[in-house]
Amino acid sequence: MSGRDHDARLAELEQRIGYVFNDRALLREAVTHGSVDNGARKKRDYDRLEFLGDRVLGLIVAERLLAEHQNETEGQLAPRYNALVNKHACARAARAAELGAALVLSPSEEASGGRLKEAILADICESVIAALYLDGGFETARAFVTKFWGDAFDDVKSAPRDAKTALQEWAAARKRGLSYVMIKQTGPEHAPHFIIEAHVDGFPPAQGEGGSKRDAQRAAAAAFLKERGVHG
Repeated sequence: MSGRDHDARLAELEQRIGYVFNDRALLREAVTHGSVDNGARKKRDYDRLEFLGDRVLGLIVAERLLAEHQNETEGQLAPRYNALVNKHACARAARAAELGAALVLSPSEEASGGRLKEAILADICESVIAALYLDGGFETARAFVTKFWGDAFDDVKSAPRDAKTALQEWAAARKRGLSYVMIKQTGPEHAPHFIIEAHVDGFPPAQGEGGSKRDAQRAAAAAFLKERGVHG
């Protein structure tokens, strides 16, 4: 993709998210995948911004939950937070904002369908949140989350249980042992990616992925329950 073509895509992205960057280079960095290099010198990619964006997103969500659920304990707020701050939620928001259309990918990543991969979409969502925060401040980042998380905040008002808790109760009711097994860890130290399996005695395991062991365990628990038609 030529520089001019990508500038056009960035301008279209700015229209979709409702914000024009003062520093367009910051937005370009936010949508550049780590597989891209420029000769001997590697381009700046979104890994560092993703690190910041995860924290900004967490603060935005936590602040809103505290305001909307003033009589709830931390234990009651936690499952709502976990349902809103995870890779699946970020990927959904990225699709809503069509962030994938602005991604800069290596030819090999492009050929493997990188624009549609959930993990990449989740990462770019967090990096764009960070770029919005750095360029326009906290309210600009909050406006993005409010717009592209959409009805997700309303969806968690029924206080969903944490998937790990639901699976623990399910297994205990059947007197079956439950354990989580690490399958793989990849990624840099500041942004690791975990693949973990949930094992319940007598049943096939289910696999989950996440940016922390806890998130991967939750995803595995949710996958196990979903395969058996159990709702947390």
